[in-house]
Amino acid sequence: MSKLHITVPDVGSDSEVEVIEILVSTGDELAIDDPILVLESDKASIEVPASEVGQISSIEVKIGDKVKQGDVLLYLESGEAPVSEPDHAIDHESAPTDQQADEDQDQRATSTEVKTSSVQAFKEIHVPDVGGSEAVEVIELSAEPGSTIEADGALLVLESDKASMDIPSPYSGTLIEFKVAVGDKVAEGDLIAVVEVNTSEREVVAEPKQAGERQSELKAPITAPVEEKRVSVRADTASESDVHAGPAVRKLARELGVELSRVKPTGVKGRIQKDDLTAYIKAQVQVAQTGNAGSSAFTTPPLPDFSQFGEVEVLKMDRMHQLTAKNMHISWSNIPHVTQFDEADITELERFRKSKKSSAEQRGVKLTPLPFLIKACALVLRDLPQFNVSLDLEHQQVIQKKYINIGVAVDTAHGLVVPVIRNAVEKSLWEISKELGELADKAKNRKLSPQDMQGACFTISSLGSIGGTAFTPIVNLPEVAILGVSKAALKPVYIENDFVPRLILPLSLSYDHRAVNGADAARFTTALGKYLSDIREFLF
Repeated sequence: MSKLHITVPDVGSDSEVEVIEILVSTGDELAIDDPILVLESDKASIEVPASEVGQISSIEVKIGDKVKQGDVLLYLESGEAPVSEPDHAIDHESAPTDQQADEDQDQRATSTEVKTSSVQAFKEIHVPDVGGSEAVEVIELSAEPGSTIEADGALLVLESDKASMDIPSPYSGTLIEFKVAVGDKVAEGDLIAVVEVNTSEREVVAEPKQAGERQSELKAPITAPVEEKRVSVRADTASESDVHAGPAVRKLARELGVELSRVKPTGVKGRIQKDDLTAYIKAQVQVAQTGNAGSSAFTTPPLPDFSQFGEVEVLKMDRMHQLTAKNMHISWSNIPHVTQFDEADITELERFRKSKKSSAEQRGVKLTPLPFLIKACALVLRDLPQFNVSLDLEHQQVIQKKYINIGVAVDTAHGLVVPVIRNAVEKSLWEISKELGELADKAKNRKLSPQDMQGACFTISSLGSIGGTAFTPIVNLPEVAILGVSKAALKPVYIENDFVPRLILPLSLSYDHRAVNGADAARFTTALGKYLSDIREFLF
């Protein structure tokens, strides 16, 4: 019996993920791609399939454990016994002839060679967790079919609307073929390549049989058992379901009792996306409540033929533009927006900021007004925790967050992205300035990872460097508020019986009126103005 182990695959994150469900038990027999357990990150649930065949001898994790890529999940024993040595005792009454003895010796020698030689096994490689993106584009194939690749070597490159991701090979071996081409759209769980790896013949050759049986088996090609096994695994997998969907979608469907075969897919190659499942459930709820499926509440009116009025040019929306338009429509359609307008006197803040210019240069950072805004907003969220929530209307719950992460909208040549400053309350202005500069550079070079743009509690959209006096920013679901900042301007302010010039910053706080009321919004902008008017308040 040979001992094998299965480890945590690439889950699209360097941080630990939690074991939330174990689908097997000690003693179970595993086949390739059998589900083992379910991991949960802050983005998605990930069902881990078996990458080896055998009987489970021990499970090394339990529900609630935190694991990361490479950690051992379980051990198993291969189902094949080693070759036993022939009995040296000879029954003289039934002793074989010299010719039979020679044939048996030849067969034993051949059997030994079979046991020590290597055979080829075919491993399928699937798209790992890509940070919640449901359809990403293949922009580069990093290897050629027939070439030798190493484990963790680059296989291909995927590009989402916000980042490029290298997908490594989990195996060493020979790349047989790609199942995708440049330009294809793929999602988590899609088959992308097949790799041929070397494996011991002990995994597929049964224990020795009698001489006659061994002789008949040795006449067959040595690769026959491997090929038969590989084909049967594919056939079994295909027979389970004709539906194409990732582990997270399948898990959600099981929890909700939805038959995926009834859901209309919109993903690449007929793959069911999470949005498809959500749309199906909404349609079924509408049927149950009204008795008819009806049509969407939001429809796009048909456009006229603009060319009849003059020359036109039709340009394709890029992925980032498409995603931004979709998210803005969802947020505006589902959130009852209200905007609170206010002003903050930042005269002393600007004087202090400029006095620190040389210190900033020595530290290699730019101390712009934005780090002050980030810090001030984080402090207000600490003081007014009703703004640091998300609404779960399905379960009638308010999710109160104990952490304070601030998203910052960054305008790039490729579109708008929102990287996140984490734990902003605990960081100094210098730390925020340094991190903000690094994220801005990554954003401009399209190097932001999915993790760089997740987990925000509140967003700042600053147009101060461009202009304007006020605007209504759209709340970024699942947050409940967003701050719009316009261009500061000198204004006369009446102080102690006289008008004096003061630098005034316009503020526009949009909020979800289901979570926040008008009085709270006024308290928010008032508290924010207090922090910005006197940065000594940052100390308390």
